[in-house]
Amino acid sequence: MKRKPGKKAIAVTRTVVRNKPKRAMSSPKLSKPRPVQTKLHHPNIHHKYIFVIGGVMSGVGKGIATSSIGTLLAAKGFKVNLVKVDPYLNVDAGTMNPTEHGEVFVLNSGMETDQDMGNYERFLNRDLTPDDYITSGMVYKHVIEKERALGYGGKCVEAVPHIRDEIVRRFEHSAKVNKSDVSIIEIGGTVGDYQNIMFIEAARALKIRHPEDIAFIMVSYLPTPGTLGEMKTRPTQNAVHQLASYGVTTDIVIARAEVPLDDRRKEKIATACNILAKRVISAPDIQSIYDVPVNFEHDRLAEIILEVLHVNKDTIKALSAHPILSLAEWKKMARGIKNHEHKTLNIAIVGKYFNTGDFVLTDAYLSVLEAIKFSGYATGVKPIIHTVNARDFEENQKKGGAKFQQGATSLNSARSHLAEMDGIIVPGGFGESGIEGKLNVIKYARENNIPFFGLCYGMQLMTIEYARNVLGLNGAHTAEIDPKSPHLIIDIMPDQKKKIAEGNYGGSMRLGLYPAKLGKGTIAQEAYSYFAGKKLPKLTTGIKERHRHRYEVNPKYIERLEKAGLVFSGKSPDGTLMEIVELPRGEAGSGEKNTHPFFLGTQFHPEFLARPLMPHPLFTEFLKAAKVRGKEKRENYEEAKNEQEMEFKDKENGNI
Repeated sequence: MKRKPGKKAIAVTRTVVRNKPKRAMSSPKLSKPRPVQTKLHHPNIHHKYIFVIGGVMSGVGKGIATSSIGTLLAAKGFKVNLVKVDPYLNVDAGTMNPTEHGEVFVLNSGMETDQDMGNYERFLNRDLTPDDYITSGMVYKHVIEKERALGYGGKCVEAVPHIRDEIVRRFEHSAKVNKSDVSIIEIGGTVGDYQNIMFIEAARALKIRHPEDIAFIMVSYLPTPGTLGEMKTRPTQNAVHQLASYGVTTDIVIARAEVPLDDRRKEKIATACNILAKRVISAPDIQSIYDVPVNFEHDRLAEIILEVLHVNKDTIKALSAHPILSLAEWKKMARGIKNHEHKTLNIAIVGKYFNTGDFVLTDAYLSVLEAIKFSGYATGVKPIIHTVNARDFEENQKKGGAKFQQGATSLNSARSHLAEMDGIIVPGGFGESGIEGKLNVIKYARENNIPFFGLCYGMQLMTIEYARNVLGLNGAHTAEIDPKSPHLIIDIMPDQKKKIAEGNYGGSMRLGLYPAKLGKGTIAQEAYSYFAGKKLPKLTTGIKERHRHRYEVNPKYIERLEKAGLVFSGKSPDGTLMEIVELPRGEAGSGEKNTHPFFLGTQFHPEFLARPLMPHPLFTEFLKAAKVRGKEKRENYEEAKNEQEMEFKDKENGNI
């Protein structure tokens, strides 16, 4: 049978045995058969699309569900690409407030995207492309620019069909660029939002064109009101009915709830929503998001999806023999992340994007938190994360400011809590708020030999702190905060000055993947020379990491900083941009000047390349140092405890 034109076939290799013809000789014998490699194709295997849409409320896990479905299909040998649709009018996520929207995740290309793109990369264990991210702003901008250039030939440009068709074009282009078998497209927001209607309309149009190649999955929330004590299905029923009013029929419901769904609720949803009960998938709250694919596998979600997409069993069997991702390895990792309850480390994240009203959220630092988990698994520990507001460490703390941990209000009290930490991280950020508090934290970590890891802005502040307190450069600062400082340790790149003067802030920083060279014999080189816990045969000399910043270490001060003991262990290939800064390794309490167990910062964002199956080496090295400190603290505690017990016994016996 012939494939339909323009559709991707899934190739399977088969060995065919063919006999040679007789030789023109007297011997009547035939030669031995020999194998010939030929390519066979499954007939009529079209590209498949899965649309994941939210119901009832946002923030219930559409991104994790989408990522988990991708993981399961990859484990069955299907090449998948995940697409995030954000219906806001921003062209990208780069100019959004992280407290309100969450982390801005940067791709290799430099595109600034939604944090769900980070989950996609982590679950698929591979890099995504700019074609995997779509916003309403992108779509409308493209259509308007095309209209201005007479791209529509003088037609009246309208939402339907022009906006809709541009969305469809982007869905199809993403599939083509990725050469995938299945596209899994998460439409942001919830059904009923005005913003995402055109994307649902585009999905409906695709369904009409390819009725057997499209599946619709609704991720909905089932509340259990405390006063009733009963899980309610009606909000989900209404969400499915509202989606149907758009001309879209739900194929599968993923039911999010605090507890697993019972059979009665499944039957109720199935009857009201006109789907089979087995297509109602229970998704209760769980300890780790990395267990979600495991739970979905238990409910045979991948098989159900492939059934909806009309993929025959022979194709599934053939592809499953060559998985793209190992589910066994994934399960091992998921267990490992949870299985170190008896070996914990206290890690403080000192930032400013935690508080939103009366609530504390950590989404602004999502990739950092996940990177710590992965390296915790790699080092055999469970990190306990302490979110710390940098303003609590400022000398003149404003009244009503957020308090560190258990209501500590004074600077000395806050510092005493820091002393309990096994490691401290200052992540990236922008602006003046909390900057003096971060500098105080960095100084405390440096002087007290607490393992410290600075990311982007955190690395810049490390350099400023060192210039102030070791080099003695009073007033040392960054041009971002104090452009009139007598010592601009951190200054703006020349090409950025023009962009700021023009008010060009969106997508104009140093963004994306850039190379760097590592210094010999440094902590950074040692860390990067390990992969999956094993030392590489050769020391790593070059790396590539993702960036998102506008300011750099001022070249005028590099020589003075190096003479004072600071080591720039990673530099751009031409040696002009400082990528990694560190202090030479020294044992805690050794008394060696300007050494430290782990005092390292990166101008880039290593968290963006950390994966559950490939922890980032710098986070792993940081946790190794924190693990040593944790062990020393426990030993000191046990020693002090034993001394107290002996002293108590001596008092009882009258020896004192």
